[in-house]
Amino acid sequence: MKTCLAIFDFDGTLGDTRRNIVLTMRDTMRALGLPVADEDACAATIGLLLRDGFARLLPGAPDETLDRCVSVYRRIFDEKKKELAPRPFPGAAGMLSRLRAAGVRLAIASSRSSFTLAPLLRDMGLDGAFDAIVCGDGVKHPKPAPDAVLEVLRRMDVPAAEALVVGDMPVDIEMGRAAGVRTCGVLWGNATRERLAAAGADVIAASMDDIVAAILP
Repeated sequence: MKTCLAIFDFDGTLGDTRRNIVLTMRDTMRALGLPVADEDACAATIGLLLRDGFARLLPGAPDETLDRCVSVYRRIFDEKKKELAPRPFPGAAGMLSRLRAAGVRLAIASSRSSFTLAPLLRDMGLDGAFDAIVCGDGVKHPKPAPDAVLEVLRRMDVPAAEALVVGDMPVDIEMGRAAGVRTCGVLWGNATRERLAAAGADVIAASMDDIVAAILP
């Protein structure tokens, strides 16, 4: 069946934010006098809600500590943007333009909060590309639950069989599969081909062209 809607993850799929996220998470733990997780452990939480990521890195941490981590992280992330501006992956804007020109509708399903995603999309020049954006603060259950994808499908009035979820982490693939949507894992983000395949990705993309090829006939 023809794919008429592409639903993208943001971090690690469209936005090259890994370095910003990892450095900020480690600086947050350091600033609060907490054990500082290594880079790989921090990167493995990308795609989760921020609070859930810290909970995974700091098992047993009380709620107030996790809340402080989120608050400090957001402050440091904004400060770091001035010296280390996140950018879209090379070819991302062109890929989105090609899909739009072919009549494919575009959406985002991200674990980010709406107030942090909006300025990133604006700064990257991608803010006008999407017909619907669903963030982590807009659903009851975050990834890997299907809520964000189901909300996009509802808003766009598109059946699951006509959509494709594109993401870089197993939670993205699991979210799409749980919603009954075909999935595409990308290799330039934060997970390996093996992890994406194990999560059940229908397609694995090594380039932006591969995404286009998975969508257009």
